Amino acid sequence: MGDISTDSLAKKADALLALHQPGNPVVLPTVWDAWSAGLAVQAGFAALTVGSHPVADSIGKPDNEGMSFDDLVTRVAQITAAADVPVSVDIESGYGVPADQLIAGLLQAGAVGLNIEDTVHGEGGRLRSSSEHAALVGALRAAADSAGVHVVINARTDYILKQHGDEADRVDTTIARMKEAAAAGADSLYPVGRHTDEVQRRLTSELPLPVNAIALPDQDDLASFGPLGVGRISFGPFFQMALATRATELLGRWS
Repeated sequence: MGDISTDSLAKKADALLALHQPGNPVVLPTVWDAWSAGLAVQAGFAALTVGSHPVADSIGKPDNEGMSFDDLVTRVAQITAAADVPVSVDIESGYGVPADQLIAGLLQAGAVGLNIEDTVHGEGGRLRSSSEHAALVGALRAAADSAGVHVVINARTDYILKQHGDEADRVDTTIARMKEAAAAGADSLYPVGRHTDEVQRRLTSELPLPVNAIALPDQDDLASFGPLGVGRISFGPFFQMALATRATELLGRWS
């Protein structure tokens, strides 16, 4: 693990996990380089998440695994060197890399958490079966345990976002998929999408682990998420997009 001790990583992983409190959500600003990570730490955030979409944009490659796992961990190492807080990483659907190598690469780069989604980008965007996704979560948990660090696994499903199945049972199916991931060793659950309050309350009340919600940093209100039972908030690509909008305005004055 290079110069980063297992003990140091384990403490950061435990600290990250402890921040997940349903009804009192931790906000993990989604960053993509040392500069954006530094901004978030200076603003007082206790932990960060690295988003695949903004990282890919920042290196001129497409999201949905248009970059490689090596591309990602190179950037993650730069972020963890600049920001001495727990860092989680969106590893998309795993880049076709075995679970033990994913965990080893993340730990070597100084990360102590991950998002793993069930859309397999390298196979035409197919959706993993619930048992297949749970098996991957279990393999990641086993690899982390073997490494001596309780890497915080945020298991994501795109079932609602990509409108799989029938609308009438979409939320029920999502809850069932997420429960399988929880049983396999996840620490938090991410049924990604912009949900109504009713759907968000169902998710947080029926799922057994803290639930991750996505927020628009320039539009949403932090105070609205706690009453919905949310345990974790991230921004996906929307923080970078909001900055891009402002940058375009500034640059437009001079072009």
